[in-house]
Amino acid sequence: MATPNVSHSVTIRAEISHRPGALGRLTTAIGEAGGNILGLDLIEVFNDLIIRDITVLATDEDHVLKIRAACEAVEGVHIRSVLDRVFRLHLGGKIEVRGKNPIHDRDDLSMAYTPGVARVCMEIVDKPVQVHTYTIKANTVAIVSDGTAVLGLGNIGPHAAMPVMEGKAQLFKEFAGIDGFPICLAVNSTEELIESITRLEPTFGGINLEDIAAPRCFEVEEALRSRLDIPVFHDDQHGTAVVVLAALRNALKVVDKRMTDLRVVIMGAGAAGVAIAKILFNAGVPDVIVTDRRGAIYQGRDGDTNMKAWLGDNTNPYRLKGSVSDAMVGADVFVGVSGPGLITRQDVLAMGSKPVVFALANPTPEIMPEEIEGIASVIATGRSDYPNQINNVLCFPGIFRGALDAGAMAITESMKLAAANAIANAVPEDEILPSYIVPSVFNKSVVSLVASAVADAARADGVIRHSLNE
Repeated sequence: MATPNVSHSVTIRAEISHRPGALGRLTTAIGEAGGNILGLDLIEVFNDLIIRDITVLATDEDHVLKIRAACEAVEGVHIRSVLDRVFRLHLGGKIEVRGKNPIHDRDDLSMAYTPGVARVCMEIVDKPVQVHTYTIKANTVAIVSDGTAVLGLGNIGPHAAMPVMEGKAQLFKEFAGIDGFPICLAVNSTEELIESITRLEPTFGGINLEDIAAPRCFEVEEALRSRLDIPVFHDDQHGTAVVVLAALRNALKVVDKRMTDLRVVIMGAGAAGVAIAKILFNAGVPDVIVTDRRGAIYQGRDGDTNMKAWLGDNTNPYRLKGSVSDAMVGADVFVGVSGPGLITRQDVLAMGSKPVVFALANPTPEIMPEEIEGIASVIATGRSDYPNQINNVLCFPGIFRGALDAGAMAITESMKLAAANAIANAVPEDEILPSYIVPSVFNKSVVSLVASAVADAARADGVIRHSLNE
């Protein structure tokens, strides 16, 4: 059974008989039903009745119903309501817009709006680059999705994707001070999506593509990078790849291996799998094998087009064929970005010495860490309840912070490699352990380290926009 967690937490408002033992019977019932009590708050007290709010962690929605039924069966207890804390957090949305300067009087209004604002408008007419100085464009990222590949939910559409994009905007603000705006688009074709995003350029300083299905995501990013002079970054691809590379750098210190000697098997040839293959290639890994439902991808495999054809031409140098199990024999590293339970303990036993396993399917990885304890030397997942969470929050806030600060017009491969190195270096070398190869997402130094490294790389690559004063 899964562990009770905050993503399925509820607040139970209960009327409890003001008699000895009533509260004890209620909390015991919750515990016996598998709930984990997080908080117990007193709301009101009457002569014969006490109203309490009990915050309980559950495993899923069915578990919540089971806990409620157990509570309602307790003598002397009446359940008024069960409020889902996640839904309450989303009421009215998670973000808002606020003015930076108060408008208290006529002078404030005249400067912020008409007639004063006209002078700023004409400054931008005369010198268009000043839009990056005098508007929100300097610190604003559009978080764009068509809702075709949302989390593990799939093609749920642009309306249902909004809560995820709002959450991403909140993370941008919290971790990097960047104003992110959720933009969910109802489009019918790849070209329509490209055209719609292109038309957003006057407002935003960067474009973060999110939850767009493959192969559309590749086509969209490539087209936008050629059309726009602001950074474009598909986080599902490159954010995951950057954090994987950072984690791998530190994992190799644990197992005492070198990047240039590795054989890496990637399971999953979607957006993340392709990007991981590319970044590992650029980092010097000589032997990367990518597998999909049909097995190992190799040069000339029938039916492969677009990105899979690219993988065939640029990975799997020995043209190994067969299943993922075949590919894993003797491999140093396994990276899973596919689905739950798709590899076995025997697959990991067949790997080379001191195997490194990154099983990143979420919420259920390709193999549970418990199954390979004592076999894999380093294990990482996409989950927060295990060590070594591969979390894109370590990457995208700092990458955009650095790109915006430097006035970058694109995000280059060097900038991604710099970000990976900065994330890896956020873990002091003398603190690296099998259970500690990536920093916590709440490590306040990570964003500044990544931003600084990315800005330096942008300047070195010559992709920055020069201001009027330079």
